Amino acid sequence: MERIQIAEDLSFTRIIHGLWRMADWNMSKEERLNLIEQCLDLGITTFDHADIYGSYTCDVLFGEGLALKPSLRDKMEIVTKAGIALVSENRPENRLKHYNTSKDYIVASAEQSLKNLQTDYIDVLLIHRPDPFMDPAEVAEAFKKLKKEGKVRQFGVSNFKHSQFHMLQSYLDFPLVTNQIELSAYQLENFEDGTMDLCQEMKIPPMAWSPLAGGEIFKGEDEKAKRLHPVLEQVGEQIGARGIDEVLYAWLLAHPAKIMPIVGSGKVNRIQSAVNALDLKLDRQQWFDILHASMGHEVP
Repeated sequence: MERIQIAEDLSFTRIIHGLWRMADWNMSKEERLNLIEQCLDLGITTFDHADIYGSYTCDVLFGEGLALKPSLRDKMEIVTKAGIALVSENRPENRLKHYNTSKDYIVASAEQSLKNLQTDYIDVLLIHRPDPFMDPAEVAEAFKKLKKEGKVRQFGVSNFKHSQFHMLQSYLDFPLVTNQIELSAYQLENFEDGTMDLCQEMKIPPMAWSPLAGGEIFKGEDEKAKRLHPVLEQVGEQIGARGIDEVLYAWLLAHPAKIMPIVGSGKVNRIQSAVNALDLKLDRQQWFDILHASMGHEVP
């Protein structure tokens, strides 16, 4: 599988497996291990987590599966995120949802993730959301501490806009390596507001969450979905896709920013669809056919 270099000593697979729904899949430890191995067999070695997924349980579930065959850790890259504090029975100290990017919180979250994932290091730690109460100096201190102690190799952000990214980067003496953002043919905000421009400006390949728009296109319940569906089918026929999900992945993969879609499914056939999309090629006009359908009009 194609790999994307995100740091001098670290690369990700072009397709990333996301674990945010793992608690909903009701898998045994053995089934979780089997899913990990099936992803690896497909060539996917990069796995995306966050401390809050599954109300603070998904990384534990993944770690339990990985613990059945710990040698697999050396064959994968683990991404996780910190900074969101949820109201949860697993975090009784939180009386409301809020953000916490203090040094102590980031360090404690990373150390808990190491324990839950049953690993000695995290490949990339992301700040999950921009924090309006952020002290970037504290974030920088946390990052430097975790890096010096060998607990985290690289750092990045998630859902950051242009000014937020540059603000945090200005406090660091090493580069942020990615920005995980919502990207799909249905959801164009980050294409339109300069966030994708930022990624290309900084030469950081973005990770794309919700590349299938949470299924909105398949439901066809609103005007945008109704416009997109027939165009995706038409382009799919032209390029030999097996379904419009493959076309949606291929649309992102065609972009020169080296977008890395995150596949958040526990079903191997759906993960396979994303891998299949690596072999599909959209020409420029097909890419704009889909863009026009999403916007509801031609480009100016």
